[in-house]
Amino acid sequence: MIPRRKLPLYGLVLAYGISQLGTLMSGLAIPWLVLVTTGSAARTGLVGFAEMAPYVVAQAISGPVVDRFGLRRSCVTGNAAAAVLVGAVPALYAAGALSIGSLFAIVAVAGAVRGAADAATSPLVPRTAAYGGVPNERAAGLNSVAQRTGMLVGLPLAGVLIAVAGAPTVVLVDAVTFAAAALLVAAAVPVAATKADDDAAAAASGQLTVRGYLSRLGDGMRFIRADRVIAGIALMVAVANLLDVALDSVFIPVWVHTRLHQPSGLGLIGGALALGSVAGALAGTWLGPRMPRYLTFAVGFLLGGCPVFIALAFSSALPPVMVVAALGGLAGGALNPIIGAVAYERVPAQLQASVLGAFRASAWIGIPFGALLGGALTEWIGLRDALLVTGAAMFLTTLAPFVFPSWRGMNRRPQPQLLPSGEPEAVAH
Repeated sequence: MIPRRKLPLYGLVLAYGISQLGTLMSGLAIPWLVLVTTGSAARTGLVGFAEMAPYVVAQAISGPVVDRFGLRRSCVTGNAAAAVLVGAVPALYAAGALSIGSLFAIVAVAGAVRGAADAATSPLVPRTAAYGGVPNERAAGLNSVAQRTGMLVGLPLAGVLIAVAGAPTVVLVDAVTFAAAALLVAAAVPVAATKADDDAAAAASGQLTVRGYLSRLGDGMRFIRADRVIAGIALMVAVANLLDVALDSVFIPVWVHTRLHQPSGLGLIGGALALGSVAGALAGTWLGPRMPRYLTFAVGFLLGGCPVFIALAFSSALPPVMVVAALGGLAGGALNPIIGAVAYERVPAQLQASVLGAFRASAWIGIPFGALLGGALTEWIGLRDALLVTGAAMFLTTLAPFVFPSWRGMNRRPQPQLLPSGEPEAVAH
């Protein structure tokens, strides 16, 4: 029997996992729909950009708005709006009224409201965790498990459903998942779990004038710059994501095509990586509160980053690459519980929506450019040299926690206090 006060956290995490499942499915279905209806690879890429760019921007800039509106209400409203918008795609397609322009507009607005909803979800995690007496590492780990499980299940399920029922049906499933997430948060997360913090954030925000909004947004950005640990993690994850997208989008497909000549290798490598990531996230969730944060993070990033690049560069066989991918996923999967716990503890509750939104957006900032980097390097110097160059860059990136002493500030510390001026005290260790 789950204790009643822990239900809000579990309900929130389940809602996030459900919405992520649908998002990943439509992330394949919508580009496929564009490709089969227009035959244009350029438009297929543009529709993905039209969705992701507003999503990243909204996460970065909507913190003061969701603070003022209320985190719980923003999460429910954002997911409900996403359900309506995404549901309009299959409806218009069935009516024969879905133009490429209307599709771009719908996915752009849907991406923006999803970004705002996720900007509210991030600070809801530590609030519901505190309400249920759950350690921050475990709460962040559960959230990470939900995301990675959605990836593990959503991608292959989307492929099957697209083949069986068609892309518009898969997009409709995504709309249903957003509606389910909104209903689940509304039912599982009581107002009492977040009301005190929401009231404090709203009071700190005051009237949301343009000047107040910009000031509030600036507070979040200044906090990130002032806290060396938060800024260091944001920069390190941004570089790692850039290189990982080059690996996933370009290097692995080219390696499979040129060395294996069997498309099934894509699924096998991706499945090994995803299974390792889920296992790592589960281990981090369970063991996180008892593990040394700094050492686990530093070693996990080192083992989860560079080795798969090297394995692909020097191997032409699938089994060793799958083993390295699974072990890399296992090491990397344990990182998110630590990153989440560190962020929840170092950022004051009044600034979490602004800071965590900008923090998460910064981690995504290199993602649109990763495939461009991978493609350009492969064309310029060849696959093996491209893997070695990017692998070396990943290795140097993952050395940062061993080189700079400020990273040891990841170890547990009291929650930051507000200075008399109202600004947060960000201690840079």
